[in-house]
Parts: sequence; structure tokens; C-alpha cells
Amino acid sequence: MDIKRAKQEIEHAVKAYLAVDDTGTPLIPPIRQRPILLMGPPGVGKTQIMEQIAQECGIALVAYTITHHTRQSAVGLPFIRHRNFGGADRSVTEYTMSEIIASVYDKMEQTGLEHGILFIDEINCVSETLAPTMLQFLQCKTFGNQAVPAGWVIVAAGNPPEYNKSVRDFDLVTLDRVRRIDIEPNLAVWQEYARAHRLHPAVQAYLELRPQHFYRIQNDVDGPQFVTARGWEDLSAMLTACTKLDLPVDEALIGQYLRHPEVARDFAAYWELYKKYRQDYGVEDILQGRPFAAVLERAQKAAFDERISLVSLLLAGLNTRFAAARRADAVTDACYQEMRSFKRTLNNAGWFCARRRVCRAGQCLCGPPDRAKGCRHPDWGRAGCCHHRQRSAACLGRCP
Repeated sequence: MDIKRAKQEIEHAVKAYLAVDDTGTPLIPPIRQRPILLMGPPGVGKTQIMEQIAQECGIALVAYTITHHTRQSAVGLPFIRHRNFGGADRSVTEYTMSEIIASVYDKMEQTGLEHGILFIDEINCVSETLAPTMLQFLQCKTFGNQAVPAGWVIVAAGNPPEYNKSVRDFDLVTLDRVRRIDIEPNLAVWQEYARAHRLHPAVQAYLELRPQHFYRIQNDVDGPQFVTARGWEDLSAMLTACTKLDLPVDEALIGQYLRHPEVARDFAAYWELYKKYRQDYGVEDILQGRPFAAVLERAQKAAFDERISLVSLLLAGLNTRFAAARRADAVTDACYQEMRSFKRTLNNAGWFCARRRVCRAGQCLCGPPDRAKGCRHPDWGRAGCCHHRQRSAACLGRCP
């Protein structure tokens, strides 16, 4: 399953788990609300879709990478409590509230949202001491003796064993209590995301030409070599910043994001060609409607790779202009709404009335007339009626 479909599945699960009937009873009893277990390679976007789902569903999100925590973080710290059993005083070990459960309550107070998602990442890569706690969490939805608050959906994520040597397999009992979703990298889905979020056009154009370099993980004598979707997105952000600040980009920099020497070397060569095409073709002149005949002739005779790069450059320029136009429209709309709000405030304060409503029997629908003092504003209508709230006794007709 690709990441887009996985996101839809989780959204549907969240809506189903949080739905209630007319009596307030959950449509799916809490005991039947299975935690969702996402299994997929690293850098494919598992954490990112959780943020998107929480925002789109209007619920809170608490995310933990469990490998960064100890058993005490999940279960709490032990303390001694004295209790009486059968007439005898006994010392009993109890635990403070789990740091993770406390974070859920903190998030509820901060946001005012009662519903949310508790996301635990790398759940199958925990230490030996924490593994039983994670099994209990998935099976019973508790950390120690403290349950996850009602209205919170549990989602966990892990990596298959081929990507992580510390992976622990779940037993049949645990797997029978979760909804497992296996995720695979999908270039077409990622390209939709890249276009929507305006990732650097050089990255998009390169992956159009080299789709086999989108996601690669392999082990070598020098260690693991890999390229992930996360790496491409982070590299895109760096290329955008370097272009804007006129900073150099070379193979060494690219290799810090694309940890596969062959892919990094190939993209570095393409990056130099990409910059050359931008200068040689005069992309800005084309976008301003001033293409040269020689440029058009060269484009018609160019190789396929060069044409793809040119189209990408042109689309990037158009997208930049479209984005600027959308921002300008948003500013204009915001100013218009602010002016309307200001106008309503002035109307309610009695400064003026621009609605020109009908006056009947000496009573203006915009506000009562002042018969004793007359109108104190010079802006009079054709029927001796002022357009403002303070009316004279002569305001008996219709305001223009």
C-alpha cells in the first residue's frame, strides 16, 4: 500500500473510532478499536502523514519516538504506598504517571481538544527491558497501570527487519489485536506531494528521468547505502535556500542527503546541467514572452533529457508566479474583510450609515431620528434626509 492510501485508511479509522450514536455511545466499542500499526521502510513519510491527519481531522497529536525513551518514561517511577489488607499494614509498590500519558493530558489542556492521536514511532525497535511494556500497550492500551484517555486513537509505526537490525518481531497474540498496514514507496504518489508543496524543480525533473533512484537501500562492504523520500525532500529545501542565497552546491553537499554514492554523483552532474540550461535558454525571457528564435530551434532539436529539464524550469517559473499571485489575492481578500469589519464597527458606533434604508413615518430603519435637534451632519438626501444615523424631523420619505 502506498502512503496516500495509508493516510486515507487512518483517517477513516479515526472517524470511525471517534463516532458516537444519538446516546453518546461509540459506534465501535473501545475494546474493538484496534491500534493501527504502520510497517514500512524509513523515510517514507509515516510520521508526516500523522501530522496531516491530525490537522485535517481537527484533533490533537502526541508523537513519541519510543527508542529515545526508557522503561521509566513509559511506565513511570516506582514508589512505596502503605495500605491495609485484612487488618495488616502492607507496603505496596505503585508507579507515578507515565511521561507519555502525562503528555497526552498536557496536550488536551494546551489545545482544548478532547480527541487526538497518540503516535508511537519505532515501536518494534525498543530495548529488551521496554519490549514487554510495548506489547502491553498494543494489547491493553495502557502504560503500566494507566490507560490512554478515552477519545484518543493509538497509532504505532515500525520498520521491517531488513531495514533495522534491532527489530523485534511481534507475537501472534499482539498481531491479532492490531490493524497492520504495510507501506511501500511510490514515486507517483510522492510526485503529487512534491508538486503540491512546490519542491525544487531540479529534484522533480531528475526523478522524472531517473525514477529508479527515488528510493534505494542496499548494504555494501562500506556500510548501508540509501536514498529515501525524506532525503529528497530535505535536499530540495537545501537547494531552494542555496539558490536564493547564491551558495555553492556540489557533490559533497548532495551526498550528505543522498547517502548513495552513485545517485549522489549522478544528481550532482544533473544539477550542473540544470543550471546551464537555465542560463543558456534564457528561461526568464521565455516566461516574459520574449523567446529568441535560436532558443526555440535549439529546444526543438534537443535531446529528451534536455527537454524535460527545460519544461521543468518553465513550470517552476510559472509556479513561482502563480504562488505570488495567490499570495497577493490572499492579502487583498484579507484587506477587504478588514475594511468591511471596520465599516460595520463604525456603523454600530453611529458614525454613519451607507445602507440608505427606507424611512417610514419619520423612523429610519437604520436608526431613530433626532426630531428635537435635527440632523447635525451636512450630508443630506434629496428628501431632506441625512444618510447618517442622526435624522431630522423632515426625514419622512425615502433615503436616496
